Amino acid sequence: MSETAPRLRGFPVAPFFPKEGRLHAMVFGEAPGPRGADQSGVPFWGDGAGLPLYRALVRAGRANVAEEAWKVWDGALLRDAGIWPVLRGVALSNAYPSCPTDDGMRFRTPKRKELQSAENVTRLNLELERASGLGARMAITFGRCAEQTVLPLAKSRGWSVLALPHPSSQGLLMSAPSKGKGLKLADLRAAWQKRLEEALLTE
Repeated sequence: MSETAPRLRGFPVAPFFPKEGRLHAMVFGEAPGPRGADQSGVPFWGDGAGLPLYRALVRAGRANVAEEAWKVWDGALLRDAGIWPVLRGVALSNAYPSCPTDDGMRFRTPKRKELQSAENVTRLNLELERASGLGARMAITFGRCAEQTVLPLAKSRGWSVLALPHPSSQGLLMSAPSKGKGLKLADLRAAWQKRLEEALLTE
């Protein structure tokens, strides 16, 4: 994290559900990003992982995003400008609800004991229960933390599941054959987004 990065707020980021209508799927990241959801208060909104996610949501007809948002794409700036997405048929959340940090300045990966705590598992089950009541039967996860934490809970409800790698450069390269050797990062990102779009379109 750079010296000019904003201080982490560390507040729990609530799940983001559409204002109306039935659900098709629920998407889970690992945790709110330091420059994105931690600042905006909306899952993935301004996060690095959120850029390809929201692009896929728009292409699949699952979200409306103002053109200005793509130019800004920073949680604090989006929040201050009052720019927010509108969802349709998809809910968004994270395996861990707050931006993990030990000092309020540096982001870290959520710890297994945090992810598997009774409080966190109860939260996730409540979110899945809410989504089930709205018709959702698919869980999509980004990254290993989300996969290991959320998918067992979703499977126990009979949901279909899709575990995608984290869309960061490291996540895409590490999950690619031969760790991405000889492959272009742009091609890996395009393939990731296409898989997500297809899942969002499947009824």
